[in-house]
Amino acid sequence: METEQAIDQTRPVVAFDFDGTLTIQDSYTAFLRWRAGSGGYLAGLADLVPELIAYPLRRDRGRLKAAATRTFLGGVSAELVAGEARQFADAVWDRFLRPDALACWESWGRRGATRVIVTASPTLTVRPFADRLRADLLLGTELAIADGKLTGDFATPNCRAEEKVVRLQAAFGPEIRLAAAYGDTSGDTEMLAMAAHRGWREFVQRPKS
Repeated sequence: METEQAIDQTRPVVAFDFDGTLTIQDSYTAFLRWRAGSGGYLAGLADLVPELIAYPLRRDRGRLKAAATRTFLGGVSAELVAGEARQFADAVWDRFLRPDALACWESWGRRGATRVIVTASPTLTVRPFADRLRADLLLGTELAIADGKLTGDFATPNCRAEEKVVRLQAAFGPEIRLAAAYGDTSGDTEMLAMAAHRGWREFVQRPKS
């Protein structure tokens, strides 16, 4: 995967949301559940009850995600989580990615487009999927690390809504115009507005396995 500085900006740029667009469900929640196991996940949810109760009033996805990160990953080695994320991607790949989304992804690749995944999920857990997809760039929420361990905090703003535009403009310049963008929630609206083709909930297929 190329760095932001190495991206060829002469090629058309296509941006894909990850969770619910390329995948059938939220990947971060699925990873945390997979990693913790049934009992550990339920215990973690119990600790999150105050945030879950407050969410309908606050409607702050970033705050809820940060609380879940602190509960399930705070103090854990970032290297360990990265390895577990690779194991998770291998374990769920065949039942996690939408076939029609993958077909579209590959079609843009054959046309020489720069393919970017722009996701609110942590890059640490999405990167194995991005590497396997041969994404040119992965933009997502960065988790804070201190002394090799996850602190449970974010190192960047939650990468959704306007933040997706901010990150794309940082990578490609303020005048970036996307050839196409694909998303499935209100957190993708601003990114889709940058695109010539706006793929709103375009992918519906589920894997057979």
